[in-house]
Amino acid sequence: MKKLILVALFFGATNLFAQEQQPQDSTLVKEIPNIKNNVFQQRQEIDALTKKIVNQSYTIGKQSQTISGLQEQNTSLNASIDSLSQLIQTNSQNIVTNSKELGSKIQETGKKADTQIAQLDSSVEKNRLYWIIATLATLLLGALIYWLLGKRITSSKTDVETQIRNTKVSLEEESVKLDNKLVEVLETQLKLQQEAAKSQQVASNEKADHSLALKVADEIIRIQKNLGRMDESTKGLKQLNSSVQRIQDNFASNGYELVDMLGKEYNEGMKATVNFVQDEDFEAGKRIITRIIKPQVNFKGTMIQTAQIEVTEA
Repeated sequence: MKKLILVALFFGATNLFAQEQQPQDSTLVKEIPNIKNNVFQQRQEIDALTKKIVNQSYTIGKQSQTISGLQEQNTSLNASIDSLSQLIQTNSQNIVTNSKELGSKIQETGKKADTQIAQLDSSVEKNRLYWIIATLATLLLGALIYWLLGKRITSSKTDVETQIRNTKVSLEEESVKLDNKLVEVLETQLKLQQEAAKSQQVASNEKADHSLALKVADEIIRIQKNLGRMDESTKGLKQLNSSVQRIQDNFASNGYELVDMLGKEYNEGMKATVNFVQDEDFEAGKRIITRIIKPQVNFKGTMIQTAQIEVTEA
């Protein structure tokens, strides 16, 4: 009976233990993949660390070789330093010896030099006075020659300037005479042309011949430009001014007009052939007519010749 009870209790306990063990086994079964995964990762990490250890061992081996080479070089350098130290010591001894020898030679040379300098000083003192006298004489002679040459050059310059001035005056007077004769000829030609025009009774501007009038206009401008450059005391200048004024009056009485453009400000609306000249000293923004190459000529209010002018600007 007791055996039966014990067997029953054993089977009951076994059954109870099996029931309790079952949930634990199922949990372990579920954790096994995670455990395997962790074990696999740890193996990979161990492999990586193993490779690093191998690489570091290789690097350490290389560095050991390098250190060995450096130690050998250090040994060789120490041997070189020892030999250089011996050389330096030997050279130092030689330098000391040479210095002593040079010191004695320098003292001897110094004594000889002092003796020679003393001799030179005595000879220089004797000759210095002669050199001073010779220098002063040379300076005085040079100053005298310079004064004489300067005086002669000044006198020659004055003569040349006088000749140039006289030549200029003579040329201006001859130019005035020629211009006076030219004006007389032009006046005569104008009168003849006017008489011929009256006899032919020219009816319109298109049929009229203005060639002589235009030539006269060009000559008047040229003469006026020359007059502006001449001295007022030039012989015959007043007579020429009067002749030019007279021929201009004759021009005006016959319907011709010389348009005065010199010194006036230029604008784009002017009908003229223009040459522009740059002048840095000129006032900024200003464009002034500074030269008349050909004048503008009008006949009875109609332009028969376009002006050719020179305009100066900044």
